[in-house]
Amino acid sequence: MKFSEFNIRPEILEAIGWMGFEEATPIQTQAIPQIMQNRDLIACAQTGTGKTAAFVLPILNKLAGFDFKGVKALIIVPTRELAIQLDQQIQGLAYFVPITSKAVYGGGDGSDWDAERKALTSDTGIIVATPGKMIAHLNMGYVNLDSVEHLILDEADKMLDMGFMPDIEKIVKTLPVKRQTLMFSATMPPKIRSLAKNILIDPFEINIAMSKPAEGVLQAAYLTYDIQKTPLINSLIANKPDYNSILVFTSTKSKVNEIVKMMRGKGYPVEGISSDLDQRERNEVLSRFKAKKTRVLVATDVLSRGIDIKDINLVINYDVPGDAEDYVHRVGRTARANTTGIALTLVNEKDMARFKRIEELIEMEIHKLKVPTELGAGPEWNVRAHHHHGKKPFHHKKKRPGSHGHRRNR
Repeated sequence: MKFSEFNIRPEILEAIGWMGFEEATPIQTQAIPQIMQNRDLIACAQTGTGKTAAFVLPILNKLAGFDFKGVKALIIVPTRELAIQLDQQIQGLAYFVPITSKAVYGGGDGSDWDAERKALTSDTGIIVATPGKMIAHLNMGYVNLDSVEHLILDEADKMLDMGFMPDIEKIVKTLPVKRQTLMFSATMPPKIRSLAKNILIDPFEINIAMSKPAEGVLQAAYLTYDIQKTPLINSLIANKPDYNSILVFTSTKSKVNEIVKMMRGKGYPVEGISSDLDQRERNEVLSRFKAKKTRVLVATDVLSRGIDIKDINLVINYDVPGDAEDYVHRVGRTARANTTGIALTLVNEKDMARFKRIEELIEMEIHKLKVPTELGAGPEWNVRAHHHHGKKPFHHKKKRPGSHGHRRNR
């Protein structure tokens, strides 16, 4: 379904057009009409299914064109990274409408407190907050949430895992009883079901299945020791002069710079992009890559989500992604618009169990390759030795870049 088929205001459609979106994803197709009719909603959907726009668009559509007082929509999310990311997406979608949003999250140096307080006590349309920081502001006594008409809980299961349930219950008690409540969760454990029962009224239910990599992607994995990874990439690229658009994904910012350094000097332009660059610099790096001036772009996971670059020939996962959904995102950067592309993942001995888990989730066995003989022997495929018995499968412990260790002080 096209966005223009929803009853959305033209200025919001213009922003969607600017962002390069035309077709709604399955969750957007199901959720937007229900939200526009003021239904409560419970949706089982992974990150990356397009759920952000599924709730942001209809809410912006409701708020646009009204003079309102106070905060109208409160979005609660588990981590500061998600708060920042969501706030940026709202600003993009609200580009042509006079609605402001503000991210309220912990872990900073305290200098943002006054700006957050101001946003919470003025006519900010949308607040995106982590539970702990929201409670901290509520405890100060100056926040009045009587004007809130929409409450959204995003990644509810993650908030449950992180021990935020009591905070969420406290926040909900401060809100008007008459409101619209939307709940998004990747899984539906009993505790989430019972929370839903307590805070939602006759909700519309949506289940969106795990996405699978696009048909046109040829996927393979190289079994390699860490020390062989960059030489392997260099040898792969050397043999393929017609691959003029190559994306390399890695798990950390520090690795981006390392990989760029090791690949430079091979006679083709390589650039890195991470959250260390400001928005203008990121845009410049991206436009050089889009214009094929840069042949290889090295990026962190954060980029696997929002970026739409046509005809990338090759995607290389320098590390195995943290979860299957990230894997699907990354490899999906190649076969865009029915073209074929190649996605290669470099798997060291530690990451084998994690890679096996991804194969199980996408219901597909990915072909394993040995590194070229001139690079020496790589590790053998052996999942059992590195599987952590007794622990939860790691896909429940989704960590976003930068979220290490800061669990409770949000």
